[in-house]
Amino acid sequence: MAATGTIPVSRPDTASTPAHRPGPVIALLVVAAFVVILNETTMSVALPAIMADFGVSAATGQWLTSAFLLTMAVIIPLTGFLLERFPIRHVFFSAMGVFALGTLVAAIAPAFGVLLAGRIIQAMGTGVMMPLLFTTVLNLVPANKRGRVMGVVTIVIAVAPAVGPTVSGLILSALTWHAIFWLILPIALIAIALGARWVRNVTQTRPDARFDVISVVLSAIGFGGLVYGLSAIGESASGHASVPVWIPLAVGVIFVTVFVVRQLALQRSDSALLDLRVFQSSSFRLAVPLVAIVMAALFGSLILLPIFLQQALGLSSLTVGLMLLPGGVLMGVMAPIVGRLFDRFGPTPLVIPGMLIAAGVLWTMALTFGQDTPIWWIVTVYLGLNLGLGLVFTPLMTSALGSLPRRLYSHGSAVVGTAQQVAGAAGTAGFVAIMTVFSSIALADGADQAGAVASGVHASFLVGAVIATAAVVLACFVRKPAEAEETDAPVVAH
Repeated sequence: MAATGTIPVSRPDTASTPAHRPGPVIALLVVAAFVVILNETTMSVALPAIMADFGVSAATGQWLTSAFLLTMAVIIPLTGFLLERFPIRHVFFSAMGVFALGTLVAAIAPAFGVLLAGRIIQAMGTGVMMPLLFTTVLNLVPANKRGRVMGVVTIVIAVAPAVGPTVSGLILSALTWHAIFWLILPIALIAIALGARWVRNVTQTRPDARFDVISVVLSAIGFGGLVYGLSAIGESASGHASVPVWIPLAVGVIFVTVFVVRQLALQRSDSALLDLRVFQSSSFRLAVPLVAIVMAALFGSLILLPIFLQQALGLSSLTVGLMLLPGGVLMGVMAPIVGRLFDRFGPTPLVIPGMLIAAGVLWTMALTFGQDTPIWWIVTVYLGLNLGLGLVFTPLMTSALGSLPRRLYSHGSAVVGTAQQVAGAAGTAGFVAIMTVFSSIALADGADQAGAVASGVHASFLVGAVIATAAVVLACFVRKPAEAEETDAPVVAH
Protein backbone atom coordinates (compact mmCIF):
# COMPACT_ATOMS: atom_id res chain seq x y z
CA MET A 1 0.00 0.00 0.00
CA ALA A 2 1.23 3.47 -0.73
CA ALA A 3 2.69 5.51 2.09
CA THR A 4 0.06 7.21 4.25
CA GLY A 5 1.26 9.48 7.01
CA THR A 6 4.09 7.70 8.81
CA ILE A 7 3.31 4.19 7.56
CA PRO A 8 6.67 2.65 6.57
CA VAL A 9 6.87 1.31 3.03
CA SER A 10 9.38 -0.64 1.00
CA ARG A 11 10.14 0.81 -2.43
CA PRO A 12 10.04 -1.39 -5.53
CA ASP A 13 13.19 -2.84 -7.07
CA THR A 14 13.76 -0.54 -10.03
CA ALA A 15 17.29 -1.52 -10.88
CA SER A 16 16.60 -4.81 -12.55
CA THR A 17 13.23 -4.40 -14.24
CA PRO A 18 13.20 -1.50 -16.73
CA ALA A 19 9.82 0.11 -17.15
CA HIS A 20 9.95 -0.35 -20.91
CA ARG A 21 10.38 -4.13 -20.69
CA PRO A 22 7.49 -5.54 -18.65
CA GLY A 23 6.80 -8.11 -21.39
CA PRO A 24 8.92 -11.04 -20.13
CA VAL A 25 7.64 -10.71 -16.55
CA ILE A 26 3.99 -10.58 -17.59
CA ALA A 27 4.44 -13.38 -20.14
CA LEU A 28 5.98 -15.60 -17.48
CA LEU A 29 3.20 -14.85 -14.99
CA VAL A 30 0.54 -15.49 -17.65
CA VAL A 31 2.03 -18.90 -18.49
CA ALA A 32 2.43 -19.80 -14.81
CA ALA A 33 -1.12 -18.70 -14.00
CA PHE A 34 -2.49 -20.58 -17.02
CA VAL A 35 -0.88 -23.81 -15.85
CA VAL A 36 -2.11 -23.54 -12.27
CA ILE A 37 -5.67 -22.47 -13.22
CA LEU A 38 -5.83 -25.36 -15.72
CA ASN A 39 -5.94 -27.65 -12.69
CA GLU A 40 -9.39 -26.41 -11.71
CA THR A 41 -11.09 -28.49 -14.39
CA THR A 42 -8.63 -31.25 -15.38
CA MET A 43 -10.08 -33.67 -12.83
CA SER A 44 -13.58 -33.72 -14.34
CA VAL A 45 -12.65 -36.11 -17.15
CA ALA A 46 -10.05 -38.05 -15.11
CA LEU A 47 -12.41 -38.76 -12.21
CA PRO A 48 -13.79 -42.12 -13.48
CA ALA A 49 -10.26 -43.51 -13.92
CA ILE A 50 -9.20 -42.30 -10.46
CA MET A 51 -12.33 -43.79 -8.87
CA ALA A 52 -11.56 -47.14 -10.50
CA ASP A 53 -7.90 -47.08 -9.43
CA PHE A 54 -8.60 -46.31 -5.77
CA GLY A 55 -12.00 -47.99 -5.50
CA VAL A 56 -13.81 -44.88 -4.29
CA SER A 57 -17.33 -43.68 -5.03
CA ALA A 58 -18.29 -40.62 -7.06
CA ALA A 59 -19.29 -38.84 -3.84
CA THR A 60 -15.75 -39.36 -2.52
CA GLY A 61 -14.01 -38.69 -5.82
CA GLN A 62 -15.70 -35.32 -6.34
CA TRP A 63 -13.72 -34.01 -3.36
CA LEU A 64 -10.73 -33.73 -5.69
CA THR A 65 -12.56 -30.78 -7.26
CA SER A 66 -14.53 -29.58 -4.23
CA ALA A 67 -11.49 -29.48 -1.93
CA PHE A 68 -9.56 -27.59 -4.61
CA LEU A 69 -12.32 -24.97 -4.86
CA LEU A 70 -12.70 -24.75 -1.09
CA THR A 71 -8.98 -24.13 -0.60
CA MET A 72 -9.04 -21.46 -3.31
CA ALA A 73 -11.98 -19.77 -1.57
CA VAL A 74 -9.98 -19.64 1.67
CA ILE A 75 -6.68 -18.48 0.12
CA ILE A 76 -7.79 -15.79 -2.34
CA PRO A 77 -9.16 -13.32 0.26
CA LEU A 78 -5.76 -13.45 1.99
CA THR A 79 -3.85 -12.33 -1.11
CA GLY A 80 -4.64 -8.64 -0.57
CA PHE A 81 -2.64 -8.74 2.66
CA LEU A 82 0.10 -11.01 1.22
CA LEU A 83 0.76 -8.70 -1.75
CA GLU A 84 0.73 -5.66 0.51
CA ARG A 85 3.06 -7.18 3.10
CA PHE A 86 5.55 -9.17 0.98
CA PRO A 87 7.46 -8.35 -2.23
CA ILE A 88 6.00 -9.81 -5.43
CA ARG A 89 9.16 -11.83 -6.06
CA HIS A 90 8.79 -13.65 -2.72
CA VAL A 91 5.08 -14.25 -3.28
CA PHE A 92 5.72 -15.67 -6.76
CA PHE A 93 8.34 -18.18 -5.59
CA SER A 94 6.23 -19.23 -2.63
CA ALA A 95 3.09 -19.73 -4.75
CA MET A 96 4.80 -21.63 -7.57
CA GLY A 97 6.90 -23.66 -5.11
CA VAL A 98 3.81 -24.75 -3.19
CA PHE A 99 2.01 -25.55 -6.45
CA ALA A 100 4.95 -27.64 -7.71
CA LEU A 101 5.08 -29.52 -4.40
CA GLY A 102 1.37 -30.30 -4.60
CA THR A 103 1.75 -31.47 -8.20
CA LEU A 104 4.56 -33.84 -7.21
CA VAL A 105 2.53 -35.24 -4.29
CA ALA A 106 -0.43 -35.84 -6.62
CA ALA A 107 1.73 -37.46 -9.30
CA ILE A 108 3.18 -40.08 -6.93
CA ALA A 109 0.04 -40.54 -4.82
CA PRO A 110 -0.28 -44.20 -3.74
CA ALA A 111 -3.71 -43.66 -2.13
CA PHE A 112 -6.71 -41.41 -2.60
CA GLY A 113 -5.99 -39.47 0.60
CA VAL A 114 -2.51 -38.55 -0.65
CA LEU A 115 -3.92 -37.44 -4.02
CA LEU A 116 -6.47 -35.29 -2.21
CA ALA A 117 -3.69 -33.73 -0.10
CA GLY A 118 -1.74 -32.98 -3.28
CA ARG A 119 -4.76 -31.22 -4.79
CA ILE A 120 -5.19 -29.09 -1.65
CA ILE A 121 -1.51 -28.10 -1.71
CA GLN A 122 -1.84 -27.25 -5.41
CA ALA A 123 -4.82 -25.02 -4.68
CA MET A 124 -2.86 -23.10 -2.03
CA GLY A 125 -0.45 -21.96 -4.73
CA THR A 126 -3.14 -21.51 -7.37
CA GLY A 127 -5.20 -19.13 -5.22
CA VAL A 128 -2.33 -16.63 -5.08
CA MET A 129 -1.40 -16.56 -8.78
CA MET A 130 -4.30 -14.62 -10.33
CA PRO A 131 -4.25 -11.71 -7.83
CA LEU A 132 -0.45 -11.69 -8.22
CA LEU A 133 -0.81 -11.44 -12.00
CA PHE A 134 -3.43 -8.67 -11.79
CA THR A 135 -1.39 -6.62 -9.33
CA THR A 136 1.77 -6.93 -11.41
CA VAL A 137 0.01 -5.85 -14.62
CA LEU A 138 -1.57 -2.84 -12.92
CA ASN A 139 1.81 -1.72 -11.58
CA LEU A 140 3.87 -2.38 -14.72
CA VAL A 141 1.55 -1.31 -17.54
CA PRO A 142 0.46 2.30 -18.21
CA ALA A 143 -3.31 2.83 -18.01
CA ASN A 144 -3.69 3.57 -21.73
CA LYS A 145 -2.24 0.13 -22.64
CA ARG A 146 -3.85 -2.02 -19.95
CA GLY A 147 -6.70 -3.24 -22.13
CA ARG A 148 -4.52 -5.23 -24.51
CA VAL A 149 -2.48 -6.71 -21.65
CA MET A 150 -5.57 -7.57 -19.62
CA GLY A 151 -6.85 -9.19 -22.80
CA VAL A 152 -3.98 -11.64 -22.56
CA VAL A 153 -4.73 -12.15 -18.87
CA THR A 154 -8.30 -13.03 -19.83
CA ILE A 155 -6.92 -16.07 -21.63
CA VAL A 156 -5.93 -17.43 -18.24
CA ILE A 157 -9.29 -16.72 -16.60
CA ALA A 158 -11.56 -17.98 -19.36
CA VAL A 159 -9.57 -20.35 -21.54
CA ALA A 160 -7.63 -22.40 -18.98
CA PRO A 161 -10.77 -23.81 -17.27
CA ALA A 162 -12.38 -24.34 -20.69
CA VAL A 163 -9.54 -26.41 -22.12
CA GLY A 164 -8.86 -28.36 -18.91
CA PRO A 165 -11.27 -31.20 -19.80
CA THR A 166 -9.88 -31.35 -23.34
CA VAL A 167 -6.28 -31.59 -22.14
CA SER A 168 -7.04 -34.30 -19.61
CA GLY A 169 -9.17 -36.18 -22.17
CA LEU A 170 -6.30 -36.23 -24.67
CA ILE A 171 -3.82 -37.35 -22.01
CA LEU A 172 -6.10 -40.11 -20.75
CA SER A 173 -6.63 -41.43 -24.27
CA ALA A 174 -2.99 -42.57 -24.26
CA LEU A 175 -1.71 -42.48 -20.65
CA THR A 176 -2.90 -42.86 -17.06
CA TRP A 177 -4.22 -40.04 -14.89
CA HIS A 178 -0.79 -39.73 -13.22
CA ALA A 179 0.51 -38.25 -16.49
CA ILE A 180 -1.66 -35.15 -16.02
CA PHE A 181 0.49 -34.16 -13.05
CA TRP A 182 3.80 -35.42 -14.47
CA LEU A 183 3.34 -33.24 -17.57
CA ILE A 184 2.45 -30.15 -15.53
CA LEU A 185 5.32 -30.48 -13.01
CA PRO A 186 8.23 -29.60 -15.37
CA ILE A 187 6.34 -26.55 -16.65
CA ALA A 188 5.97 -25.32 -13.08
CA LEU A 189 9.67 -25.92 -12.39
CA ILE A 190 10.68 -24.07 -15.57
CA ALA A 191 8.49 -21.14 -14.51
CA ILE A 192 10.28 -21.04 -11.15
CA ALA A 193 13.68 -21.05 -12.89
CA LEU A 194 12.68 -18.25 -15.28
CA GLY A 195 11.21 -16.32 -12.38
CA ALA A 196 14.66 -16.15 -10.81
CA ARG A 197 15.77 -14.17 -13.86
CA TRP A 198 12.74 -12.03 -14.68
CA VAL A 199 10.52 -11.46 -11.64
CA ARG A 200 11.41 -8.36 -9.67
CA ASN A 201 9.69 -6.41 -6.93
CA VAL A 202 7.54 -3.81 -8.67
CA THR A 203 5.23 -2.74 -5.85
CA GLN A 204 5.54 -0.78 -2.64
CA THR A 205 5.14 -3.02 0.40
CA ARG A 206 4.32 -2.37 4.04
CA PRO A 207 6.63 -4.47 6.25
CA ASP A 208 4.52 -3.50 9.27
CA ALA A 209 1.21 -4.60 7.73
CA ARG A 210 -0.79 -6.35 10.42
CA PHE A 211 -1.91 -9.97 10.04
CA ASP A 212 -5.32 -10.17 11.68
CA VAL A 213 -5.85 -13.79 12.72
CA ILE A 214 -9.53 -13.25 13.53
CA SER A 215 -10.14 -11.99 9.99
CA VAL A 216 -8.39 -15.04 8.57
CA VAL A 217 -10.63 -17.38 10.58
CA LEU A 218 -13.78 -15.47 9.63
CA SER A 219 -12.76 -15.45 5.97
CA ALA A 220 -11.89 -19.16 5.90
CA ILE A 221 -15.15 -20.27 7.51
CA GLY A 222 -17.27 -17.71 5.65
CA PHE A 223 -16.07 -18.13 2.08
CA GLY A 224 -15.32 -21.81 2.61
CA GLY A 225 -18.88 -22.34 3.88
CA LEU A 226 -20.36 -20.53 0.90
CA VAL A 227 -18.40 -22.51 -1.67
CA TYR A 228 -19.04 -25.81 0.13
CA GLY A 229 -22.74 -25.08 0.44
CA LEU A 230 -23.03 -24.04 -3.20
CA SER A 231 -21.07 -27.10 -4.33
CA ALA A 232 -23.43 -29.35 -2.35
CA ILE A 233 -26.63 -27.98 -3.88
CA GLY A 234 -26.59 -30.45 -6.76
CA GLU A 235 -26.00 -33.36 -4.39
CA SER A 236 -28.80 -32.10 -2.15
CA ALA A 237 -31.21 -31.82 -5.08
CA SER A 238 -30.67 -35.51 -5.85
CA GLY A 239 -31.35 -36.43 -2.21
CA HIS A 240 -27.83 -37.65 -1.40
CA ALA A 241 -26.46 -34.75 0.66
CA SER A 242 -24.71 -35.80 3.87
CA VAL A 243 -25.40 -32.39 5.47
CA PRO A 244 -28.46 -30.19 4.84
CA VAL A 245 -27.24 -27.63 2.33
CA TRP A 246 -28.70 -24.68 4.23
CA ILE A 247 -26.33 -25.25 7.15
CA PRO A 248 -23.00 -24.46 5.38
CA LEU A 249 -24.71 -21.67 3.40
CA ALA A 250 -26.10 -20.07 6.57
CA VAL A 251 -22.73 -20.41 8.33
CA GLY A 252 -21.02 -18.90 5.29
CA VAL A 253 -23.36 -15.92 5.11
CA ILE A 254 -23.05 -15.21 8.85
CA PHE A 255 -19.25 -15.42 8.92
CA VAL A 256 -18.82 -13.39 5.71
CA THR A 257 -21.09 -10.70 7.20
CA VAL A 258 -19.00 -10.56 10.38
CA PHE A 259 -15.83 -10.58 8.24
CA VAL A 260 -17.09 -7.55 6.26
CA VAL A 261 -17.98 -5.65 9.44
CA ARG A 262 -14.52 -6.34 10.88
CA GLN A 263 -12.76 -5.20 7.69
CA LEU A 264 -14.73 -1.94 7.69
CA ALA A 265 -13.51 -1.31 11.24
CA LEU A 266 -9.89 -2.33 10.58
CA GLN A 267 -9.47 -0.36 7.36
CA ARG A 268 -9.77 2.88 9.33
CA SER A 269 -6.26 2.12 10.63
CA ASP A 270 -5.05 0.61 7.31
CA SER A 271 -4.92 -2.85 8.92
CA ALA A 272 -7.73 -4.69 7.12
CA LEU A 273 -6.98 -8.13 5.73
CA LEU A 274 -9.13 -7.23 2.71
CA ASP A 275 -9.61 -3.48 2.22
CA LEU A 276 -13.22 -2.91 1.14
CA ARG A 277 -12.63 0.70 0.16
CA VAL A 278 -12.29 -0.69 -3.35
CA PHE A 279 -16.10 -0.51 -3.49
CA GLN A 280 -15.96 3.27 -3.19
CA SER A 281 -15.30 3.22 -6.94
CA SER A 282 -18.59 3.16 -8.85
CA SER A 283 -16.90 1.38 -11.79
CA PHE A 284 -15.67 -1.35 -9.45
CA ARG A 285 -19.09 -1.73 -7.77
CA LEU A 286 -20.77 -2.19 -11.13
CA ALA A 287 -18.16 -4.41 -12.78
CA VAL A 288 -17.75 -6.98 -9.99
CA PRO A 289 -21.36 -8.29 -10.05
CA LEU A 290 -21.21 -8.47 -13.86
CA VAL A 291 -17.96 -10.43 -13.66
CA ALA A 292 -19.69 -12.77 -11.20
CA ILE A 293 -22.63 -13.31 -13.58
CA VAL A 294 -20.30 -14.01 -16.51
CA MET A 295 -18.24 -16.46 -14.46
CA ALA A 296 -21.38 -18.24 -13.29
CA ALA A 297 -22.57 -18.59 -16.89
CA LEU A 298 -19.18 -19.86 -18.08
CA PHE A 299 -18.67 -22.45 -15.33
CA GLY A 300 -22.33 -23.45 -15.35
CA SER A 301 -22.20 -24.19 -19.07
CA LEU A 302 -18.84 -25.95 -18.71
CA ILE A 303 -20.33 -28.39 -16.20
CA LEU A 304 -23.72 -28.76 -17.88
CA LEU A 305 -22.72 -29.29 -21.50
CA PRO A 306 -20.53 -32.38 -20.82
CA ILE A 307 -23.35 -33.92 -18.77
CA PHE A 308 -25.82 -33.24 -21.58
CA LEU A 309 -23.50 -34.49 -24.31
CA GLN A 310 -22.55 -37.70 -22.48
CA GLN A 311 -25.82 -38.65 -20.78
CA ALA A 312 -28.39 -37.35 -23.27
CA LEU A 313 -26.49 -37.85 -26.54
CA GLY A 314 -24.22 -40.76 -25.49
CA LEU A 315 -20.92 -39.20 -26.61
CA SER A 316 -17.51 -40.19 -25.19
CA SER A 317 -15.52 -37.96 -22.84
CA LEU A 318 -12.81 -37.42 -25.45
CA THR A 319 -15.39 -36.37 -28.05
CA VAL A 320 -16.96 -33.98 -25.56
CA GLY A 321 -13.57 -32.47 -24.71
CA LEU A 322 -12.82 -31.90 -28.38
CA MET A 323 -16.24 -30.33 -28.93
CA LEU A 324 -15.63 -27.81 -26.15
CA LEU A 325 -12.11 -26.96 -27.33
CA PRO A 326 -13.06 -24.54 -30.17
CA GLY A 327 -14.93 -22.34 -27.70
CA GLY A 328 -11.86 -21.99 -25.49
CA VAL A 329 -9.64 -21.33 -28.51
CA LEU A 330 -12.03 -18.62 -29.73
CA MET A 331 -11.87 -16.81 -26.39
CA GLY A 332 -8.09 -17.04 -26.46
CA VAL A 333 -7.90 -15.56 -29.96
CA MET A 334 -10.42 -12.83 -29.12
CA ALA A 335 -8.89 -11.70 -25.84
CA PRO A 336 -5.97 -9.55 -27.14
CA ILE A 337 -8.18 -8.08 -29.90
CA VAL A 338 -10.86 -7.12 -27.41
CA GLY A 339 -8.17 -5.60 -25.19
CA ARG A 340 -6.94 -3.34 -27.99
CA LEU A 341 -10.52 -2.32 -28.79
CA PHE A 342 -11.01 -1.46 -25.10
CA ASP A 343 -7.94 0.80 -25.13
CA ARG A 344 -9.36 2.63 -28.14
CA PHE A 345 -13.11 2.77 -27.52
CA GLY A 346 -13.65 1.91 -23.83
CA PRO A 347 -15.89 -0.84 -22.41
CA THR A 348 -19.39 0.26 -23.50
CA PRO A 349 -19.28 -0.75 -27.21
CA LEU A 350 -17.99 -4.18 -26.15
CA VAL A 351 -19.85 -5.08 -22.97
CA ILE A 352 -23.38 -4.33 -24.17
CA PRO A 353 -23.17 -6.38 -27.41
CA GLY A 354 -21.33 -9.12 -25.50
CA MET A 355 -24.05 -9.49 -22.88
CA LEU A 356 -26.75 -9.38 -25.57
CA ILE A 357 -25.02 -12.18 -27.47
CA ALA A 358 -24.50 -14.26 -24.30
CA ALA A 359 -28.16 -13.86 -23.29
CA GLY A 360 -29.34 -14.68 -26.81
CA VAL A 361 -27.19 -17.81 -26.94
CA LEU A 362 -28.48 -19.05 -23.57
CA TRP A 363 -32.04 -18.57 -24.85
CA THR A 364 -31.05 -20.55 -27.94
CA MET A 365 -29.63 -23.36 -25.80
CA ALA A 366 -32.79 -23.44 -23.71
CA LEU A 367 -35.10 -23.56 -26.73
CA THR A 368 -33.21 -25.76 -29.20
CA PHE A 369 -31.03 -28.27 -27.28
CA GLY A 370 -32.58 -31.74 -27.15
CA GLN A 371 -31.87 -35.40 -27.85
CA ASP A 372 -32.07 -34.85 -31.61
CA THR A 373 -29.86 -31.74 -31.71
CA PRO A 374 -27.01 -32.20 -34.24
CA ILE A 375 -23.46 -31.94 -32.95
CA TRP A 376 -22.54 -29.16 -35.41
CA TRP A 377 -25.32 -26.97 -34.01
CA ILE A 378 -24.20 -27.53 -30.41
CA VAL A 379 -20.61 -26.57 -31.27
CA THR A 380 -21.80 -23.50 -33.21
CA VAL A 381 -24.03 -22.28 -30.39
CA TYR A 382 -21.31 -22.85 -27.80
CA LEU A 383 -18.94 -20.79 -29.96
CA GLY A 384 -21.55 -18.03 -29.85
CA LEU A 385 -21.60 -18.15 -26.05
CA ASN A 386 -17.81 -17.85 -25.94
CA LEU A 387 -17.99 -14.96 -28.40
CA GLY A 388 -20.35 -13.06 -26.13
CA LEU A 389 -18.46 -13.78 -22.92
CA GLY A 390 -15.17 -12.96 -24.66
CA LEU A 391 -16.43 -9.46 -25.46
CA VAL A 392 -17.33 -8.92 -21.81
CA PHE A 393 -14.45 -10.38 -19.76
CA THR A 394 -11.56 -8.06 -20.57
CA PRO A 395 -13.49 -4.74 -20.50
CA LEU A 396 -15.10 -5.56 -17.16
CA MET A 397 -11.87 -6.68 -15.49
CA THR A 398 -9.90 -3.71 -16.80
CA SER A 399 -12.61 -1.20 -15.88
CA ALA A 400 -12.95 -2.61 -12.38
CA LEU A 401 -9.28 -2.78 -11.45
CA GLY A 402 -8.18 0.26 -13.46
CA SER A 403 -10.59 2.47 -11.51
CA LEU A 404 -8.71 1.90 -8.23
CA PRO A 405 -5.88 3.94 -6.74
CA ARG A 406 -2.51 2.18 -6.83
CA ARG A 407 -2.52 1.48 -3.09
CA LEU A 408 -5.66 -0.67 -3.48
CA TYR A 409 -4.56 -2.73 -6.50
CA SER A 410 -3.75 -5.84 -4.48
CA HIS A 411 -7.00 -5.67 -2.51
CA GLY A 412 -9.06 -5.09 -5.66
CA SER A 413 -7.41 -8.12 -7.28
CA ALA A 414 -8.27 -10.22 -4.22
CA VAL A 415 -11.92 -9.09 -4.26
CA VAL A 416 -12.27 -9.88 -7.97
CA GLY A 417 -10.64 -13.28 -7.47
CA THR A 418 -12.96 -14.09 -4.58
CA ALA A 419 -16.02 -13.02 -6.58
CA GLN A 420 -14.92 -15.23 -9.49
CA GLN A 421 -14.46 -18.24 -7.23
CA VAL A 422 -17.79 -17.91 -5.41
CA ALA A 423 -19.61 -17.14 -8.68
CA GLY A 424 -18.05 -20.14 -10.42
CA ALA A 425 -19.22 -22.39 -7.59
CA ALA A 426 -22.66 -20.77 -7.65
CA GLY A 427 -22.99 -21.19 -11.42
CA THR A 428 -21.92 -24.83 -11.28
CA ALA A 429 -24.19 -25.61 -8.33
CA GLY A 430 -27.16 -23.67 -9.65
CA PHE A 431 -27.13 -25.19 -13.13
CA VAL A 432 -26.66 -28.72 -11.79
CA ALA A 433 -29.33 -28.33 -9.11
CA ILE A 434 -31.93 -27.07 -11.58
CA MET A 435 -31.05 -29.86 -13.99
CA THR A 436 -31.34 -32.47 -11.23
CA VAL A 437 -34.72 -31.25 -10.03
CA PHE A 438 -36.32 -31.06 -13.47
CA SER A 439 -34.73 -34.36 -14.56
CA SER A 440 -36.33 -36.01 -11.53
CA ILE A 441 -39.70 -34.53 -12.47
CA ALA A 442 -39.32 -35.81 -16.04
CA LEU A 443 -38.41 -39.30 -14.79
CA ALA A 444 -41.48 -39.32 -12.56
CA ASP A 445 -43.58 -38.42 -15.60
CA GLY A 446 -42.28 -41.47 -17.47
CA ALA A 447 -39.36 -40.08 -19.48
CA ASP A 448 -36.27 -42.24 -20.07
CA GLN A 449 -32.91 -41.28 -18.55
CA ALA A 450 -31.61 -39.47 -21.66
CA GLY A 451 -34.88 -37.57 -22.11
CA ALA A 452 -34.94 -36.60 -18.45
CA VAL A 453 -31.40 -35.18 -18.66
CA ALA A 454 -32.33 -33.21 -21.77
CA SER A 455 -35.38 -31.80 -19.94
CA GLY A 456 -33.24 -30.77 -16.97
CA VAL A 457 -30.65 -29.10 -19.21
CA HIS A 458 -33.43 -27.17 -20.95
CA ALA A 459 -34.65 -25.79 -17.61
CA SER A 460 -31.11 -24.86 -16.47
CA PHE A 461 -30.29 -22.88 -19.58
CA LEU A 462 -33.70 -21.20 -19.39
CA VAL A 463 -32.91 -19.84 -15.92
CA GLY A 464 -29.42 -18.83 -17.10
CA ALA A 465 -30.95 -16.96 -20.03
CA VAL A 466 -33.26 -14.99 -17.71
CA ILE A 467 -30.32 -13.98 -15.46
CA ALA A 468 -28.16 -13.01 -18.45
CA THR A 469 -30.98 -10.92 -19.87
CA ALA A 470 -31.23 -9.02 -16.59
CA ALA A 471 -27.45 -8.49 -16.70
CA VAL A 472 -27.82 -6.69 -20.02
CA VAL A 473 -29.45 -3.83 -18.10
CA LEU A 474 -26.40 -3.54 -15.80
CA ALA A 475 -24.09 -3.65 -18.81
CA CYS A 476 -25.69 -0.47 -20.16
CA PHE A 477 -24.20 1.48 -17.23
CA VAL A 478 -20.58 0.34 -17.66
CA ARG A 479 -18.28 3.26 -18.46
CA LYS A 480 -14.54 3.73 -18.75
CA PRO A 481 -13.38 5.12 -15.39
CA ALA A 482 -11.50 8.40 -15.31
CA GLU A 483 -8.47 6.70 -13.73
CA ALA A 484 -8.18 4.31 -16.66
CA GLU A 485 -7.96 7.21 -19.10
CA GLU A 486 -4.87 8.65 -17.48
CA THR A 487 -1.50 7.76 -18.99
CA ASP A 488 0.30 7.60 -15.66
CA ALA A 489 3.72 5.96 -15.75
CA PRO A 490 4.06 2.56 -14.15
CA VAL A 491 5.63 2.41 -10.71
CA VAL A 492 8.90 0.93 -11.96
CA ALA A 493 9.64 4.12 -13.85
CA HIS A 494 10.45 5.92 -10.60
